[in-house]
Amino acid sequence: MSGWAVFFIFYSVFIILYFIGLNGSYLLLVLLSFFGLRRSRITQKVSDRVQTFRSSFYKPLTIIIPAFNEETTIVDTIYSVLALQYPEFEIVIVNDGSRDNTLAVMKKQFKLRQSARSYNLDIPCGTIHNIYISADYPNLVIVDKDNGGKSDALNAGINVSQFPLFCNIDSDSVVDSAALLKVIDLFVKDRRVVAAGGTIRAANHCRIEDGHVVEARLSPRFWVRFQIVEYLRAFLFGRAGWSAIGGILILSGAFSVFRRKAVVDAGGYRPDTVGEDMELTLRIQRVMKSLKRDYRIVFLPDPVCWTQVPETYRGLRTQRRRWQRGLAESLFYNFSMFLNPQYGAVGMISFPFFFIFELLGPVIELSGYIVFLVAIYLGLLNPPFAILFLVVAILLGIMLSTSAILMEEIHFRKYPRLRDVLILFIFAILENFFYRQLHAWWRFQGLLDFLFRRRTWGTLDRYSFSEKNMEDAQS
Repeated sequence: MSGWAVFFIFYSVFIILYFIGLNGSYLLLVLLSFFGLRRSRITQKVSDRVQTFRSSFYKPLTIIIPAFNEETTIVDTIYSVLALQYPEFEIVIVNDGSRDNTLAVMKKQFKLRQSARSYNLDIPCGTIHNIYISADYPNLVIVDKDNGGKSDALNAGINVSQFPLFCNIDSDSVVDSAALLKVIDLFVKDRRVVAAGGTIRAANHCRIEDGHVVEARLSPRFWVRFQIVEYLRAFLFGRAGWSAIGGILILSGAFSVFRRKAVVDAGGYRPDTVGEDMELTLRIQRVMKSLKRDYRIVFLPDPVCWTQVPETYRGLRTQRRRWQRGLAESLFYNFSMFLNPQYGAVGMISFPFFFIFELLGPVIELSGYIVFLVAIYLGLLNPPFAILFLVVAILLGIMLSTSAILMEEIHFRKYPRLRDVLILFIFAILENFFYRQLHAWWRFQGLLDFLFRRRTWGTLDRYSFSEKNMEDAQS
């Protein structure tokens, strides 16, 4: 038996075991998320009935929005946050050295005046030049500082914040009006909760009025539709499943709530990573354990934040490379948690899963394609087995994505039109034939970016929500 034949046999066994481990884990997450979502919906219905009677128990909150060159979206975002249903909150917009008219637009729209507001540097951050208060909205605070990146902007916002809880929201996002009430309820009911997050959905081409998503629409853009399926899968059976076993590794940077003290104790957001949301979530858990504090990090599926997602090949590729680099940095900086029983389900289950299947996944997947082609060339492949394996892999991929869409339809029904749901099912099938392979290539490039310390952030095209609504109405 030739060396190539021996290698192919051993590698085939490895791929099969890897395939079983990966898809077995996904199927388990589907089951966990199904029962978790059902339990969450029942609990949420009870909570909604008594919400108005419990408003006096909610803690005051600071909403921090970092902004860099966001002149097209910042006004819509601020109005959406001002309209949130919450008893007491302040909004801290951190203008992170924008080179466009972000600050000027806010000054004009919200009648800003300079303030002598004091703050403590609990977390290191870049130089803060001025703090402004809106004449029309006293709870709207604008921080103007040197450019230091998203993490540094968030740290500045934490320093300026005055309340025990803070929520970070991206400047190209809008939040459902009752989202904060639902998330903060977790902090009120359980003092152990130090961080909580909700579901992120694509806002592209949704109808947005006065800062609210009044109708969820399916974007006609090819790349956006694939991402909608991805987001449903990632949140409705991914994070929902991990949350069910206490294994949350990441809360989305687009919409998460934290106890300020827990974040300050952890040292704030780390400025030398592009995966600041995941890295902070992991580091908080390390610090909580070192301080011997009982804590919980929770994902709640119903509160929804709508965010703009890339509409072009280039924008999507850049984003996914950045996400993979951020994943690598987060796991590397917190690698002491790997298979460490001190961290419970996070250390023993979710951290190894993300390391083996999410971080190394693109390497194994792409190498599998190469070995597959070499085996065909050398005549080492058993055609019936190869076809069967391929069919099973595709069917499992379709099943996982369609199960997420079914969960969406059963529990939330954000997309009311049957046509939109059917299109999502079609894209759940199509993604298995080229999109996932392309995604693996982007993730592999992101891993190379981490290994070779390439730190370009990349840009995402922004548009005004109001302008997009006009464009849709005319089309």
